[in-house]
Amino acid sequence: MKILGNLVWWLFGGLEAAIGYFTGSLAMACTIIGIPVAMQTFKIGLLCLWPFGSTVTNTHSPTGCIRIPLNIIWLIFGGLWAWAMHILFGVLLYITVIGIPFGNQHFKMAGLSLAPFGKDVKLGATLLLLLFPMAALSQNGEPNEEGWSPMSCTSIMVGKNASADGSVMTSHTCDSWYRTWMRMVPARDHAKDTVTAIYDGRMHTQSAQDSTKMYRKGVIPQVRHTYRYLDTAYPCLNEKQLAIGETTISGRDTLQNKKGMFMVEELERIALERCTTAREAIRLMGDLVKKYGYGDSGECLTVADKNEVWIFEIFGEGPKKIGGVWAAVRIPDDEIAVSANISRISTLHLDDKDHYMASDNVFEVAKNLKLWDGKEPFCFWKVYSGGNYFKEKKNYSVREFYIMNTLAPSLHLSDTVENLPLSVKPDQKVSAEQVMRLLGSYYEGTAKNLSGRHLIPNPKRKDKKGKVVESEPDSIVSPFSNPWMRPDEINMYYAMGDSVMKNIRTVSVPWCAYSSVIQLRSWLPDEVGGVAWVALDNPGESPRFPIFSGATELPPMLQICGQHTDRDDAALWHYRKANRLATVRWGTYRKIIETERDYFIEKGMRELPFVERTWQDLHTTDPKKAEQMLNGYTADFFGATIQRWDDIARKLWRQTWTGF
Repeated sequence: MKILGNLVWWLFGGLEAAIGYFTGSLAMACTIIGIPVAMQTFKIGLLCLWPFGSTVTNTHSPTGCIRIPLNIIWLIFGGLWAWAMHILFGVLLYITVIGIPFGNQHFKMAGLSLAPFGKDVKLGATLLLLLFPMAALSQNGEPNEEGWSPMSCTSIMVGKNASADGSVMTSHTCDSWYRTWMRMVPARDHAKDTVTAIYDGRMHTQSAQDSTKMYRKGVIPQVRHTYRYLDTAYPCLNEKQLAIGETTISGRDTLQNKKGMFMVEELERIALERCTTAREAIRLMGDLVKKYGYGDSGECLTVADKNEVWIFEIFGEGPKKIGGVWAAVRIPDDEIAVSANISRISTLHLDDKDHYMASDNVFEVAKNLKLWDGKEPFCFWKVYSGGNYFKEKKNYSVREFYIMNTLAPSLHLSDTVENLPLSVKPDQKVSAEQVMRLLGSYYEGTAKNLSGRHLIPNPKRKDKKGKVVESEPDSIVSPFSNPWMRPDEINMYYAMGDSVMKNIRTVSVPWCAYSSVIQLRSWLPDEVGGVAWVALDNPGESPRFPIFSGATELPPMLQICGQHTDRDDAALWHYRKANRLATVRWGTYRKIIETERDYFIEKGMRELPFVERTWQDLHTTDPKKAEQMLNGYTADFFGATIQRWDDIARKLWRQTWTGF
């Protein structure tokens, strides 16, 4: 209907009006001094070009005081006239009754025309796909609810009886342009009757001190004591061995209500500050959402403690109600589960309180929003999500199927069914190393492996005399073929006749900000029982370093975000430079990167028992020294990975002196 509405809009003057705005933009830009105004008229032109499905949002910039004089100047020099014209046309269209939907678009443009400085236009996905098909594609082509986007994460959960060492595990790949700075927030005591602020916008800040584009959504009462926790973009581990992974599942776009106070990362923060178990965290997050509202899109949190792991899925209640609706299922202790941007929960057996929890409105909201008739069997993912990001009526896609099938091949899972089991029992006990490698995987050894598709003639097929060498194949995989090709690279090969090249979303992606595999171990003291194995950048290439629950500080280089610019004081770019160089000639350089990546995985696993014993020995006599030992071990381990990846980057640059 949005497409039809925009086409009708074009036929009755919308296209001409948009061209008028664009022409005015060009004229103003030519004056140089008028560029700021040109940007605003271009913004209005975009909205005028495709009003149905596009929205106007506030930028929430901390420099908002500058907007006021700019908008006053705008009004004086034509803005008021543009506002009046859109209001007039909106009123006239409302009078016709049949033109009300088009009148609403004029009122939308009137609001933007009145004060465009400080506002952004979020275009409808269809226009993006029509105008910018390549820009709208993600690097490995995974769509989200608004079209094609790389904003996507993966989480693997492992029950304590399914793991090789008895640990409970959760994990997370933060696959988007989110902050890479992290820090340990200390435990604190708080005065009685104080409050704590709830924010939006911390995901893109450059350090803990940066408040750019952050704004306060409200306050809630503070508790008397809060626990120490690891503050990543999605806070992930506290001092009591409570851990949380995350993956956005979006769901139906009619469910989100941005007036709700809590974004999902703030729910995680409050839960880690106040809770010691997964069940306690889930109940607290549910209570907070019920009282203050949930303002984010659909999200999945994989909540774990040293005894169990749960999958928690949450959505808004729609535009008319500030609240939230959620369900949580405990993963059986001898099973594993995967969540990768798709709602996975199906049937709710709420009588089984040991394995199921849900908000008290889980059925009521479905009926009120006409998502469920109350007669058909209730299926949570069907009701609140509707299907996967390919618009298929399935509760999974390629990543979930690949990981579960890899760990439980004897089940002969099918990727043609509607409902993939939420969890499965693995054929063999699963180690933390396996989870790390799965998060770094790209379907190698299967037909979905992009890096094995581009074949070239084998130069060794014939010897120096021109005789065929029978032991050599006719063709080999090009060293330039890699699992993370951009759409423009794939299209180039396709245009050259390589028809098998196709975008497939891999588990590991180069746009990953950071990833974590978290082990929680009940037989050890909390300080060393909880350990997050963290990697920055592509988890298929980067090394991992440990951060323990008992850590109290992190190296300074980890406390600076590297997403905004290339800076040597931010850890991210020390990994990213070597990784990108290796990706260019993956067939050749993967041996270097993978060897070093595996070295640090094996080093971490090998040294872990030593760290645990040393900490316990020190803690009995000098707890402060034990704390310093943990901080020092993380700093030394992290520093070794930085030095090694800097060396790799220099080595790869030397090897490419003749070009790529």
